[in-house]
Amino acid sequence: MRAYLAGSIEFSDDGGKDWRRRLRTFLVNELGHEVYDPSDDGKKNLNEEEAANFRQWKTTNFERYCAAVRKIINFDLDIIENRIDYVVCHWEEHSSRGGGTAAELTAAFRRGLPVYVVTEVPLGSISGWVLSCADKVFTSFGGLKSFLIAEWSRPSKIKSASANSSF
Repeated sequence: MRAYLAGSIEFSDDGGKDWRRRLRTFLVNELGHEVYDPSDDGKKNLNEEEAANFRQWKTTNFERYCAAVRKIINFDLDIIENRIDYVVCHWEEHSSRGGGTAAELTAAFRRGLPVYVVTEVPLGSISGWVLSCADKVFTSFGGLKSFLIAEWSRPSKIKSASANSSF
């Protein structure tokens, strides 16, 4: 099984790395799943110059910025459309400031992939669009982990993954 970890990167204090690191450890060690962490793949499909400069181009060279970010969008959505089995999203206070997380959840929903959202944000403060893309919403990572253990431990749910597969 392959998971995609969606959530705020651009506006999060730590670039969305801490929760992803902790969840990745669980998914890999406890469930044997592969994980794609977009916050841990800063280069993606960008060339060296784009990877080094695209964030500053947002205010200094908007056309180059958009071209680089469009490459990232295509890269991430390709992974969701073609290489994963489910999405885990951490929806936190910064998530609504960006567009990527909602787009990723929408792409997964359209593909029929399970989408699991973990949030402490009151549901009334989250877009109905985002919530409607979710198959399940959890108020803690502990609840998500318990669910995933029960869900993916069933023999009928386990899919064999190629040892050579990678993102």
